Amino acid sequence: MRVRPNPLPWIYRWRSNLLHVPLMTVVTVACGSLSLLVSLVDKKGNAQHRIARFWARGCVWASGSKLRVVGAENLHKHPVAVYASNHTSYMDTPVIFAALPFQFRILARTVLWPIPFIGWYLNRSRQIPIDTNNPRATLSSLGAGVKALRSGMALFVFPEGGRTADGKLRPFLSGAAYLAIRAQVPLVPMALSGVYELLPIHTRHLYPSELTLTVGEPIQTAGMTVRQTDELTAQLRKAIESLCPARGAEGLRRAGVEAEGTKV
Repeated sequence: MRVRPNPLPWIYRWRSNLLHVPLMTVVTVACGSLSLLVSLVDKKGNAQHRIARFWARGCVWASGSKLRVVGAENLHKHPVAVYASNHTSYMDTPVIFAALPFQFRILARTVLWPIPFIGWYLNRSRQIPIDTNNPRATLSSLGAGVKALRSGMALFVFPEGGRTADGKLRPFLSGAAYLAIRAQVPLVPMALSGVYELLPIHTRHLYPSELTLTVGEPIQTAGMTVRQTDELTAQLRKAIESLCPARGAEGLRRAGVEAEGTKV
C-alpha cells in the first residue's frame, strides 16, 4: 500500500516545505555537529544522549505535534531491559529519544550510517548497526547487543525490522526476544500511535497529529532459554498489538492523507 497526500489539504505540503522541514534540518545539523564535538571528550555518552534528547524534542516540536507517554511508570521498573516498539514512520526514532528518560543504545539498520549527521551520531555514540540481510552480520550485532545489556546499558529495538506500509503490524524478527533471553533482562513492549499519521511511508510532508507512546508491563525472561525465542517473540507481538489503537485508513483520513494500493 502506498500513501499519497490528498490534494485538498495543500496547506500541509506548503507548511512542511517552508516551516517544518527547514526547522528540523537546522536542529539536526546543529545537534549533530555539537554531538560530534562532545564525543571527543564524552567517554560515557551521557552528554551525547542529552543532546540527542534535545534534538528529538526539537524535531517533535518542529513537526507541530505534541507527545505524551502513557504507562511511564513501566519505564522505571528495571534498571536494564530491552525496549521494543512498532515501527510506523521515520519520525519514530525522534519520538523514542524524546520519550525515554534514560540513556540507551539502539539497534538500527546499517543503511542509516552513511547519512550525514545522523550516521555520524550513531557511530560516535556507539549505537549498534544491524544488517538483517546478512545472517553473520546480524549474529555479530546481536552479540554486541548482549554485551551492552550485560554491561548495564538498556537497548531499544524495532522488532519489525522496518516501517509499516499501511499502519498495521508487520511480522516480527526474533532479535529483541533473543537479546532479552541471552542477557536475562525484561522485555518491555511499547506502542507508538499518531506517528504513522504524522509522516506515513512514501510521503515527504508532515501532517501534525497527537503522538502517543504507550508502555506496557515488562515481560520477564528469567529462566528462559534461547529455545523459547520464538515463543517470546509471539508474546511480545501480542503485547504490542494490544497496546496499539486502531490505525490505518481511518487514521489517514483524519490526517488528510489518502491511501493508494500499489506495490512497495
